[in-house]
Amino acid sequence: MNSAEHIAEARKNLVETGGRTSQDLGLGRIVGQVLVYLYLQPKECSLDVLEQELGLSKASVSVAARQLESLGLVQRVWIKGERKKYYRSAENIARALQQGVLSMLRHKVEYFGGELEKSMNLLDGEVASENEEDRDFLRQRVKRAKKLQERLDSVLGNPLVHLLAKMNRK
Repeated sequence: MNSAEHIAEARKNLVETGGRTSQDLGLGRIVGQVLVYLYLQPKECSLDVLEQELGLSKASVSVAARQLESLGLVQRVWIKGERKKYYRSAENIARALQQGVLSMLRHKVEYFGGELEKSMNLLDGEVASENEEDRDFLRQRVKRAKKLQERLDSVLGNPLVHLLAKMNRK
């Protein structure tokens, strides 16, 4: 194997690892692959290049790129005279990842809180029946989960967390 083949193999392994890690975090494999591929490139890439290099459909690459852009992990780049969309990784990928993960976590915790509220409303509206013991047990568990969700929401919204995140940027 020559030097160029070693570099290509290393890049391929990193892209696949990024895809698996992203999938494990619930973001989807393609999102991780696109992010890592762009991070490992010295300049911006078009959707056509991403599609070709990653062996994926243009639609899936486009959706992943837009998702990464909304998280601040990649930036769209316009090239004069070109109609294609070009992307590159964020300038400070560590900060972007940190902010993106915090934002995603906040949204997940808020969503979880809403689902807990819906469940509690269902349980509160339940008329007494032979399943009263099950209902009471479930209500107790939902209340405990709601307290945990509120604590997580409080921690994530704490100004100290935001200050620490800003300090990490420097």
